[in-house]
Amino acid sequence: MIIRNTCVFGPDRKFHEHQDVVIRGGVFACAGQGDPTEREAVPYGTAFAETGVAAEVGEEIVDGSGCYAIPGLIDIHFHGAMNADVCDGERQAYEVIAAYEAREGITAICPATLTLSVEELKHVLAVGADFAGTPHVGSDLIGFNMEGPFISHVKKGAQNEAYILPCSAAVADEFLDASDGLVKIIGLAPEENPDFEEYIRAVKGRVTVSLAHTNADYETAMRAFSAGASHAVHLFNAMTGLGHREPGVVGAVSDSPHVNAEIICDGIHIHPAAVRAAFRLNGKERMVFISDSLRCTGMPDGEYELGGQPVVKQGKFCRLKEGGNLAGSVTNLADCMRNAVKTMGIPLEDAVACATINPARAIHEEARYGSIEPGKKGHVVLLRRDENLTPEHVIMNGTVIR
Repeated sequence: MIIRNTCVFGPDRKFHEHQDVVIRGGVFACAGQGDPTEREAVPYGTAFAETGVAAEVGEEIVDGSGCYAIPGLIDIHFHGAMNADVCDGERQAYEVIAAYEAREGITAICPATLTLSVEELKHVLAVGADFAGTPHVGSDLIGFNMEGPFISHVKKGAQNEAYILPCSAAVADEFLDASDGLVKIIGLAPEENPDFEEYIRAVKGRVTVSLAHTNADYETAMRAFSAGASHAVHLFNAMTGLGHREPGVVGAVSDSPHVNAEIICDGIHIHPAAVRAAFRLNGKERMVFISDSLRCTGMPDGEYELGGQPVVKQGKFCRLKEGGNLAGSVTNLADCMRNAVKTMGIPLEDAVACATINPARAIHEEARYGSIEPGKKGHVVLLRRDENLTPEHVIMNGTVIR
C-alpha cells in the first residue's frame, strides 16, 4: 500500500507535507529512493518520502490529500467499551473491545485491570494472553496495566477495597506468568507497604512499577521513584496533589525525570489549566494520554457495572451509584487527543506524540509501535485537516479497516 500526498507525522515529532507513506508486508517499508542528497524534507531511508514513490504491480493506493497521517494510537490505560470490560474474563469481551478501539483509530491496546481477587485477575490475564496470541479482528493487545491490587484504601476511587492487598513480588510473578509476560505495569501505593522499596527493587527488572491510587506524601513518593518506580497512573486523580507546602505525588513526578505520567484529557477529570501545567512541569516527552474508558463508552446513558459495583453514565460523566465518585471516563483515546488540541491548547504535534510514541515507550514497545518508521507495524490513522480532526481512514497492517 502507498498512501499518497499526505501530511505525515514523522519520528522527529513534526509534520511533513506532500509525502507518500509505504506499507508492505504489513509493516512500514523503506521509501527513500535515488540520491539522498537530493531529498531535503525527509532523510533517505524513512518509511515516507516526497510524493512520487513508485508503486508495485497491483499495489493499493490510498489518497491521503487533505489529511494528516499519524501512527495508530496506543491506549495504555482503559477498561472497556461497548458494554464489555476486560475484567469480564471472556474472549468475547476482548473481541468487542478490540474491534471498537480499532475503528476509532486506537490500533494497539494495553488495557487496565481492576482490583479483584488474585485468582480472578490471573484468569483475566490468561484469557487476554490467549486472545493476544491468536488471530482476531481489531487492535493488537500488547500489554496489561494493573491498577490494583496493591493500592490505597484512602485513594481507592472506584476500586473495590475488599480485594486490596499488601504488595508482593511473589504475587506480581503470578500475574506475569498468567499473562505470558504481557503485564507491563503494576500499580503501588507505597505508603501502605512498609517494605515497598524492597518490593520495587525485586520486580522493576520484569515490570514497570507505577504509583497508582496512592495517598503518599512527596517524600514517600520520591523514595519509591528513587527505588525504581517509573510511572504515574492518571496524574492528579486518586493521588495527593500539588500544594505549595505539600507537593505530594504530583510534585514528586515533576522532580523525577525518569517517570512517565498518564493524564486523562476527557475534559471531565482534569481542568484544561491543570493539563497545561502538567506539560510545563513534566515536559511533553513524559506525558502519556490515556482514556481510562469504561464499558459504558460508546453506549447510551444508564446503569452499568464496574468490578461488581453499579455505576451510572450520564452524558460525559460516569459515577459510582453509591457515593458518586468519578468511576472513569466514557471518552476514547482518539477523542481525548482531539479534546486536548481543541479545548486545552496542546499543540497537535505534542498531542499526537502523547497518544502514540510516548505510550509505546512507556511500555517498552517502541521498537514495533508508535511511529511511522521502517519495520514497525503498518498502523496509520488519516485525519482530515479540519478543525475537528475528523477521522477519514484507519489502516492496520496496510489494510483499510475504516
